[in-house]
Amino acid sequence: GLMDFLLGDSADARLLRDNFIFKIIPMLNPDGVIVGNYRCSLSGRDLNRNYKTVLKDAYPSIWHTREMVKRFMTETELVLYCDFHGHSRKQNVFVYGCENKNAPNERLKERIFPAMLSKNDPSK
Repeated sequence: GLMDFLLGDSADARLLRDNFIFKIIPMLNPDGVIVGNYRCSLSGRDLNRNYKTVLKDAYPSIWHTREMVKRFMTETELVLYCDFHGHSRKQNVFVYGCENKNAPNERLKERIFPAMLSKNDPSK
């Protein structure tokens, strides 16, 4: 997967490592997954719907992830944040994006990553 690629010896992987900092959290929901939940935490809360939370005790993995991103953004420019996870009804790989209502001029930037994924799809 992605981690194997980024850690590999290919010229593309080396170029990416030389130009970007990758912060990878392998799983945000280990307590939920261990009891069979694919989307909800151990307490039954849907983590995908609570990225704006300020409730550290209710959503600790989301809260700490946001804090890490905030700290990172004080040090350098954040180019991309991705949350890879399964879907309840869809299969395969696809991209959902946020609608940036606060900065509509950023719309094209937000479309670059999905466009690159599509362009490099080996099945096309």
